[in-house]
Amino acid sequence: MSGSTLIAIDWGTTSARAYRMDARGAVRDERSAPLGITQISSGRYDQALETLLGEWTSDRAPRLACGMIGSRQGWIEAPYVACPASLDALVGGITTVRESDLSIVPGLITRDRFGTPDVMRGEETQIAGAVASDEARVLAVLPGTHSKWACVERGVVVDFNTYMTGELYGVLLSHSILGRMSAATPEGDSGAAFLRGVDRGLAADGITHAIFGARTLVLAGEMTGSEVGDWLSGVLIGAEIRAALAWAREEFTGTARVRIIGDDHLAARYENALARAGVATDMADRHAAARGLWRIATQAGLLH
Repeated sequence: MSGSTLIAIDWGTTSARAYRMDARGAVRDERSAPLGITQISSGRYDQALETLLGEWTSDRAPRLACGMIGSRQGWIEAPYVACPASLDALVGGITTVRESDLSIVPGLITRDRFGTPDVMRGEETQIAGAVASDEARVLAVLPGTHSKWACVERGVVVDFNTYMTGELYGVLLSHSILGRMSAATPEGDSGAAFLRGVDRGLAADGITHAIFGARTLVLAGEMTGSEVGDWLSGVLIGAEIRAALAWAREEFTGTARVRIIGDDHLAARYENALARAGVATDMADRHAAARGLWRIATQAGLLH
């Protein structure tokens, strides 16, 4: 196991992923397991870490983790750092697990204009890996169950907003009358229904009225049950983009381009939806979390 400079761990709610990094910050190898904090019983995080690392357990490279493992429900709480937050601020908030040689990156906290707090945990590290410290102005979106939009200036997370788009989508399909109208999507791409939904979401002046269309369009014979899920996804993402761009204009006075930090089907949906909104995009490297952990570890002087 020679040559490792860092073992970087992205440890979330349902799964965990570990990366072996070299001295240049490149990913040499990776492992994953369904060992998120909700999957671990009796608080046996030490055993879960051994299982995740496997034969890497004997690798003596420093170990740095981010994500929900540092939450109040995780192994040990790494308190939130307030925005604006620089790389140095993240380093200053690193917490060490006493019974293990594992260090954990803190999350971030901010407040909106109404004084309501907003938090992220794990995404701050992805941002650190996806936005260079010399970039003057970046608007980033991290799609997910709770999507995050962040304004970043020269590596400093100035502010961010969270949108519960993914969770709301799941709740509506599983626990509302809208789900009764849906049917299994046939094989093939339902992109047209998604984009129709995006257009509706971008134009929505009231999201609760707009989403009711998932029922009425089927009743009127203007949409099939197999299109409900894609149309509803489009409406919710479109409405999120509409709100997030308005928020970013207040923060930045300009939203010509958005950086998408993600590597799955959902990230592709945001790319298509933003194009529909007339906004250019670029996609971050899929190893953003690992690269962010390496940058933080370097800044903290953890690397051998």
